[in-house]
Amino acid sequence: MSTHTQVVGRWGEDTAAQYLAANGYTVLARNVHSAHGEIDIIASKDGLLIFVEVKTRSSHTFAYPEDSVTRRKQAYLLSAAEDYLQAHPESGDSWQFDVIAVEGAPGGKAQIDHFENVIE
Repeated sequence: MSTHTQVVGRWGEDTAAQYLAANGYTVLARNVHSAHGEIDIIASKDGLLIFVEVKTRSSHTFAYPEDSVTRRKQAYLLSAAEDYLQAHPESGDSWQFDVIAVEGAPGGKAQIDHFENVIE
């Protein structure tokens, strides 16, 4: 049985993947696990590999979804991406991290904010 948080999180990831596809991205993989954590979505566009962290909230009463991508979380994402790049050397040298913040709930309209190249 899925919790409310899991249902909302899955909906947010599905919504983000649909958003990317509708905006010319190719979704290559979802929920990629490594020893350092999980990458929600790996996509590509115009020869660029994009590691996407999706953050979903039902509302921003306490904080906006993107606020939860802390420096510590960024370090985990970077380590997970390095693992992926080592395992997939064909991926190339051009890559970036994006955050997609989704606000809403299943069955409702989603508010999507896409933050590009968030880790430098």
